[in-house]
Order: sequence, then structure tokens, then C-alpha cells
Amino acid sequence: MTNSEQQLLEEKNYLWEHFKFNAEQRLKAFNFFVTLSMFANGGAFAAFEKNVHPLVLLLIGGLICILALCFAVLDMRSQALLRLTVPGLIQCEEKFSETSRLFALDEANLSRYLRYTFIFRALFALQGLFGLAIIGYSIHQIIN
Repeated sequence: MTNSEQQLLEEKNYLWEHFKFNAEQRLKAFNFFVTLSMFANGGAFAAFEKNVHPLVLLLIGGLICILALCFAVLDMRSQALLRLTVPGLIQCEEKFSETSRLFALDEANLSRYLRYTFIFRALFALQGLFGLAIIGYSIHQIIN
């Protein structure tokens, strides 16, 4: 193997390992978000059921909003790290047959709504709206 071929192989492995690591971390973070959200939402419903003081609901709603915001920002960072590798991986794929150029095919064929990013952001937004609804309800209870 020539020096230039070795360098290209190292570059491809570097790009792939970076992509793989960040993709796995992104999915692990999302799984953690789902788990924390279930506990936070369960806490909110339990608080409603027990008619706790509205300030407690305000805190729970704030926690839910912060949770959604933090994980949305974390996901944006993960996605940015993933995007760094795609041009290099597409370039590495140029040697493959057209049907094996997975990153190029993905870039060309998928709708923007058929991506993890759209689904993740929709769920982060819905969780944030749920938290805001709890905050609104608690403020309404405090005022009345």
C-alpha cells in the first residue's frame, strides 16, 4: 500500500469513527431525554393529582422547559458535529458504485421531514410546550 493510499484510508477511518461516535452519542442523549421526560411528566401528573401548591407546579413546569431546551441545544451540537464529516464521507464514497454511495444518496433523496432532526426537534418542542402549559396553569392558579 502506498503512502497516499494509507493516508486516504486513515482519513476515511477518521471520518467514519467521528461520525459513528457522534451518531451514537446523539441517540444515547435522545434516549436519556425520553427517560428524563417520562419521570418529569409523571411528576407533573402526580402533582396535579395531589393538588399540590401552584409554586410546585411552576417549578416542575420550569424543569420540563429547561430539560427540553438543554437537550435541544445538545442535539444541535451533536448534529453540527455529524455534519462536519458528511462532505468528507461523500468524497470517500466517490470510488464506490452509485448504489453504494449511502451518504450521497441520503443527501439527495430524503425529505427534510424524514430525518431524525425533524422528529427530535418536534418532540423537544412538544415537551417544552407541555412545560409552558404547566407554568401557565400554575400562574393562573396563583393569580386566582
